[in-house]
Amino acid sequence: MTKPFLYFDNAASSWPKPPQVGEAVLRCINEYAANPGRGSHAMAVQASRGVFEARKHAAKLFGFKNPNDLAFGSSTTEAINLAIKGHVKEGEHVICTAVEHNSVRRPLEYLRRTKNVQVTYLETDEFGRINIDALKENIQSHTSLVVINHSSNLLGSILPVADIGQLCREKGICLLVDAAQTAGILPIHVEQMGIDMLAFPGHKGLLGPQGTGGLYIHPRLDLEPLMHGGTGSQSEAIDQPSVRPDRYEAGTPNTPGLAGLSEGLKFVLRTGVENIHAKEWEQTQRIMEALRDVPHLRLLGPGIGEERTGIVSFVLEHMDASEVAFILDQHYGIAVRAGYHCTPLAHETAGTGKTGAVRASVSYFTTDEEADTLIEAVKEIADTVIL
Repeated sequence: MTKPFLYFDNAASSWPKPPQVGEAVLRCINEYAANPGRGSHAMAVQASRGVFEARKHAAKLFGFKNPNDLAFGSSTTEAINLAIKGHVKEGEHVICTAVEHNSVRRPLEYLRRTKNVQVTYLETDEFGRINIDALKENIQSHTSLVVINHSSNLLGSILPVADIGQLCREKGICLLVDAAQTAGILPIHVEQMGIDMLAFPGHKGLLGPQGTGGLYIHPRLDLEPLMHGGTGSQSEAIDQPSVRPDRYEAGTPNTPGLAGLSEGLKFVLRTGVENIHAKEWEQTQRIMEALRDVPHLRLLGPGIGEERTGIVSFVLEHMDASEVAFILDQHYGIAVRAGYHCTPLAHETAGTGKTGAVRASVSYFTTDEEADTLIEAVKEIADTVIL
């Protein structure tokens, strides 16, 4: 099988993409795949325009005024590393949640080892929700950063970013939001929500190609660059340029990927994140309602009717999560994700630290028929559980 018949791994990478995304990538490669910002010839200028179009669409979607406050990169992971390592200084204190992805946890633990940075992992309930008062109580005089995921990639829970942003503004603390599961799916307005840095992927809810992502950086912040090298500007200087976004974008960018991302962003803007979320919500509820009474099956995350993203994670008693995923793939042609989802902290919170879980994640393009096929397949597998 060259591709899964039914795709429920959208929390990792969305599929299918709108046709214009792939068309834009191919058009860039065939017509203007020169280095943007590195030359004055026609192809280089066209490439620069294409990259800037993607910046403008992202600025419109996320509610910031200057498109140059966005640094493009290869992924959310790169964006988070730039944000954390570029902002946090030796001996400072960082607060994050106990359901963070390894893209947050590992850079923080690196700084703990190398720069004596103190890290507080704020406990959540079993659904991944935090207590704002507990966050306030853990703020110290040397707290320089609060890091939260907008939504857990295991539990689907959604954190009150605007409330957290207001608290951080009152305390003069920088807020970094990991929008890996919400960019293009939930409304995000960085200015209204008090977000100082927003890390996002291009290849998930924004429907762009893999190898794309970005970091919005508030104008008042000056991060230490993660990489140093050629930028096409201030080439005579020894140090990285001071101008944005060049300061944070050393090396040749993924111009074809950003051309595709630009089309993905345009699709999201035309469709509306509210409509996208509503459709994903409908399919998520459809699956959860059908699975909640299945014997030996436990759903993770917020319950039916509660706010969440398009993720349905579950465990089957006495069956390994990887075995369930293998059966779904090989016998039913259904792609899901099993294991620890690069978030062992969230699994510990959910009580699945020893077993892992199966994660099915929908997209705007998931149909009722596809959801029903997944439901019936999981029910059939559950019927085979031997106590």
